[in-house]
Amino acid sequence: MINPTFVKMAQILRPYLISALLIPRGVKMLSSPGSRMISTHKSKKKIKEYYRLLDLREGCSVDDIRESFHKLAKLYHPDSGSNNANSATFIKIEEAYRNVLSHVIAQRQSKAEDTEDEEKFKYNTPQHRHYLSFEGVGFGTPSQREKQYRQFRADRATEQVMEYQRQKLEREHFANSLTVKDVRQSKELKITQAIERLVEDLIQESMAKGDFDNLSGKGKPLKKFSGCSYIDPMTHNLNRILIDNGYQPEWILMQKEIRDTIEQLREALLVCRKKLGNPLTPGEQRQWDHVCKQFQENIQKLNKRISDFNLIVPILTRQKVHFDAQKEMIRVQKIYEAFLEAKEITEENPTDISQEEEKTPTVKAGFLNWLNLYLWKFIKI
Repeated sequence: MINPTFVKMAQILRPYLISALLIPRGVKMLSSPGSRMISTHKSKKKIKEYYRLLDLREGCSVDDIRESFHKLAKLYHPDSGSNNANSATFIKIEEAYRNVLSHVIAQRQSKAEDTEDEEKFKYNTPQHRHYLSFEGVGFGTPSQREKQYRQFRADRATEQVMEYQRQKLEREHFANSLTVKDVRQSKELKITQAIERLVEDLIQESMAKGDFDNLSGKGKPLKKFSGCSYIDPMTHNLNRILIDNGYQPEWILMQKEIRDTIEQLREALLVCRKKLGNPLTPGEQRQWDHVCKQFQENIQKLNKRISDFNLIVPILTRQKVHFDAQKEMIRVQKIYEAFLEAKEITEENPTDISQEEEKTPTVKAGFLNWLNLYLWKFIKI
């Protein structure tokens, strides 16, 4: 049996339930039960008019609306002191501002609700399905994932083409950059390793065929290095092969270059000083100053070379100190003065020297040899 209380409540609530079902979305009811329905949505024409009053377009942001309202308020507000101040116009602008702002906020809320609904009913692929095919790219049904994978492959191919063109331009216009040098060095290293492996394979193949059986030194022990007992035979034999073929380490070649360069500079400076008179005239003094300046520049270049040499020399005691251009010029001047003294001595006693030459010709040769050794001693110091 049905309870009469429930029947009475159903009869009372029936009109309200029916009216609630018939109310469309976006329509509100007034608080009084007998009032009519009022729509909260403004007509499209009114909304467009509001946008026109604010000098805005549909789809603008909230910040744009506020900025436009502030500009118009400065023009039409009664207390702004502007020539265009008008209270009626300002009321319309304020009404347009409120309606446009509520319209933009409502649009955002509706979009957010739509996205939430889409997320709720969106098909979620099981996690293990992502990695069965298509390199783990994409989501959704297999057909959707296939389309996404095709797009992914097209994008990847485009990126590879762009990367190739970029590298090509770098090689053409930035040949000396560090990145290009590193890539080139890595390629050269790979090629060198490949060549070494190829040579090793050829050697092993030749040994297997017996091409090395007729060598003259087969079966005989290699000569050991008796000069330095702590060096193993392999290192000694490699060094001997390099020396026999004219190989020299870089630091030895650089050491010889530095020694030859300083000797040439000293000799050239001494020759220039001998060509000039004694004492020097103003013109000769200017010429000598120019020669000394050039000599100082050459000494600076040589000192840079010495710094490079000190970085690669394996023995600490073999390192060199920098040359001082002023000391070198003073040394050349002393050699020149000694040369003048010797010349004066030979000019003062020419008869005695000629007699001595007739008696003892070896004395002159010995004196000249001593003079040459004395001069070259100063040059090499």
